[in-house]
Amino acid sequence: QVQLVESGGGSVQAGDSLRLSCAASGSPFSRPHMAWFRQAPGKERVFVASIIWSTGSTSYADSVKGRFTISRDYAKNTVTLQMNSLKPEDTAVYYCAAKRSLLSSFDCWGQGTQVTVSS
Repeated sequence: QVQLVESGGGSVQAGDSLRLSCAASGSPFSRPHMAWFRQAPGKERVFVASIIWSTGSTSYADSVKGRFTISRDYAKNTVTLQMNSLKPEDTAVYYCAAKRSLLSSFDCWGQGTQVTVSS
């Protein structure tokens, strides 16, 4: 199993930046596909970005392309989401998730961290 703990959320103004971190413990390499999701009030949880530990290959939702960057730090077992040019519509609870393979479902989740962007 993998335990995931997010940190770095907060309240910012539109145009500001935030960096979210997800610390993985347990057996992180048993779940080499890592991702960030977000859930806004009254809406479903949606995909934001993903990365594969071994290759560093990344993928992004269209809504965040060019503004958000996902990266991983092997030494710290940490996945980071750098969020720039934040917009009010980025306001949500952000969750870190992990899964075994490309075709499997995300089965390990963190507790979430709140990001609030005001105009």
